[in-house]
Amino acid sequence: MTLTYAMLIDGGFIRRRLGRPGAPLDAALVASFVGKVRMLPCVAGMQLHRIYFYDAKPLEGRAFVPLGGGTLDFGASTSAARNKSLHAALLREPFFALRMGELQHEGWYLRPKILDKTISSIEISAAELQPTIRQKGVDMRIGLDIASLTLKRQVQVIVLVTADSDFMPAMKFARREGAQLFLITLGHGVRDAMHEHADLVIDRFE
Repeated sequence: MTLTYAMLIDGGFIRRRLGRPGAPLDAALVASFVGKVRMLPCVAGMQLHRIYFYDAKPLEGRAFVPLGGGTLDFGASTSAARNKSLHAALLREPFFALRMGELQHEGWYLRPKILDKTISSIEISAAELQPTIRQKGVDMRIGLDIASLTLKRQVQVIVLVTADSDFMPAMKFARREGAQLFLITLGHGVRDAMHEHADLVIDRFE
């Protein structure tokens, strides 16, 4: 019997690992990466079920910047436009399914270099403030899909692309229910426990 596998990609993770200054992650980079994964000897003879790409929708809306900094339009940012383009392009790729969380604006913080100063007091202007933006719901969707794919016996192998140790309970669950778990870390260091709960860890490949 030919084994079937699903590829689960942590979008935020590969954005950091594959994107470069001046060359951020785009659909072509994602497709190239997926092609390399599909050629790996450990999955080359298997049937692909689906590729799940997990990310957050770009933040929309406006926020008033403290200290007279005016209004910030999140949806008009370059990163928002770039991510919308990425998601639209991936929806047209074969075998892709997008699982979308959301971003939330949770206030403001000082640029790190401002707090590095050794003086006892500083003057703060709007230019020193950055928005605090949190990603919600992405990790939960990855965990739920691992559980669903395993319990419904839709795949026998899960290829998980991440280095986030928060997924260890889901990894452990998949293996306990009989699925094999291959972890791709793209050279990012991971905790020893992630090796323990993966059948195969692939650090790097070309």
